Amino acid sequence: MHVAIGGVSAYLPPALVTDREIEARIDRESPGFTPRPGAIRKLSGIKTRHRAATGELASDLAVAAAAKLLSGAGLGAHDVDLLVFASASQDLIEPATAHVVAAKLGASCPVFDVKNACNSFLNGMQVAEALIRSGQYRRVLVCTGETGSRVVRWSVADREQFVDSLAGYTLSDAGAAMLLEASAAPGLFHRDFSADSSCWDVASIPGHGGANSRDPVTDGYLTGDGRTLMESVVRGIRPQLDAALARTGLSRDDFALFCVHQVGVPHLRAFLDCSGVPEDKLVVTIAEHGNVASCSLPLQLSLALESGRCGPGDKVAFIGLAGGVSVGTVFAELPS
Repeated sequence: MHVAIGGVSAYLPPALVTDREIEARIDRESPGFTPRPGAIRKLSGIKTRHRAATGELASDLAVAAAAKLLSGAGLGAHDVDLLVFASASQDLIEPATAHVVAAKLGASCPVFDVKNACNSFLNGMQVAEALIRSGQYRRVLVCTGETGSRVVRWSVADREQFVDSLAGYTLSDAGAAMLLEASAAPGLFHRDFSADSSCWDVASIPGHGGANSRDPVTDGYLTGDGRTLMESVVRGIRPQLDAALARTGLSRDDFALFCVHQVGVPHLRAFLDCSGVPEDKLVVTIAEHGNVASCSLPLQLSLALESGRCGPGDKVAFIGLAGGVSVGTVFAELPS
């Protein structure tokens, strides 16, 4: 038995926020600090980000993408055997946000969450594939909704805190969904994951857990050392990709597309420098859509399919990079 991608969809909230608007808000809400004009664009390369509407939750973004996907496939929520919500964001601590998504979608199948920062969706695919191969399910809906704009620090004390909060200014809101189905034809055919958990504190959102310090200065905001994160991730990419290609007997030229998580333009350049992947095999989303966290990989595949950059029978590589730090590689052949 094989596991194939039965479809993919993404939802991007129509409201856009520019780097200038972000800097203006920081200036308004930070009495002792004014960011240098153009600093965020220079450091991240991001022009615009999507913003969820007031009251719009991660579950709503996931439902928007999932409903579009199911409708396009001629399916209903009752046709889904398992729903996996795989996201860095969540509506609430308890219960699993997958329940909220299922209720809004009208699904009555088993559900659960998978959470691993920006690799959540890729790990969701990994879990779904394993469960389908085991014979427990035939069609799994993996979905995500990211509301990263809700963990951005706007009141900044000084330049040091601004730099520490920079990762938050890259974040964008989005939803995405993918159907994975039992298939007689090849689909997902390679997967490999690694982690360097000694770097878990390089990028984090403190609070709302057992280690909750209840510190209003730190809790609830994304903080991180972007350079250290990039260096840690870069160390793991090339060896894992080279090993995957050697194991499958393939070369980079055999792939129509490489979907790689995009944090910022400097990080994407570092990926290109270390991975040996040609730039023309990427779908560059970071400048116009921002860092959509776990939505990044399905968004890129969705855009590539819509534009005709890949199609039936093509091979696609998914490369996930996430805080923690973790790296993941999944190869798939699109259904003919």
